[in-house]
Amino acid sequence: MEKKEWIVEGNVWKVGNNINTESIQPSQWQQAGPEAMKAHCAELLIPEFPKKVKKNDIWVAGSNFGCSSSRNAAGSLMDVGIGVIVCHSASRICYRNSINSGLPIFEIGEEVNKIKMGDKLKVDIMTGVIENLTTGAKIQAKSLPDFLLEIIEAGGARQKILKEKNKYPMLK
Repeated sequence: MEKKEWIVEGNVWKVGNNINTESIQPSQWQQAGPEAMKAHCAELLIPEFPKKVKKNDIWVAGSNFGCSSSRNAAGSLMDVGIGVIVCHSASRICYRNSINSGLPIFEIGEEVNKIKMGDKLKVDIMTGVIENLTTGAKIQAKSLPDFLLEIIEAGGARQKILKEKNKYPMLK
């Protein structure tokens, strides 16, 4: 895969450890439709979040992000404009839901403590370099493998499959 420039720059929305999917995607709004889910996304954690989040803002979380269920909380964050997730660590299913939704995610361990709510970050998706524009700190995350970048770049797993369905006779 050609390494091009792919930068996400935005303000940080930071939460703590063990953030479960229910707190991002509240079940009480699931039957009300996608607009209701957007209007209430993560309000249990940060009440002003759904009203103030901007396109390409960055979600930062502690350890065990997205625990508890297979609900696609990462997809909800992407739907409201989040451009990238940076966390100490994520549950495996949340990590994969993020990639499959087309939302880049980086696990950076204790380095997450260098990032505060309201900081402005610049994240290079291709290289994993995270620059805190507020403090000047730089963090080198492990870069994502090409096959995951291809899924993200396509807009998610479904879009990648649809784009490449001619390669697979069983999908025709």
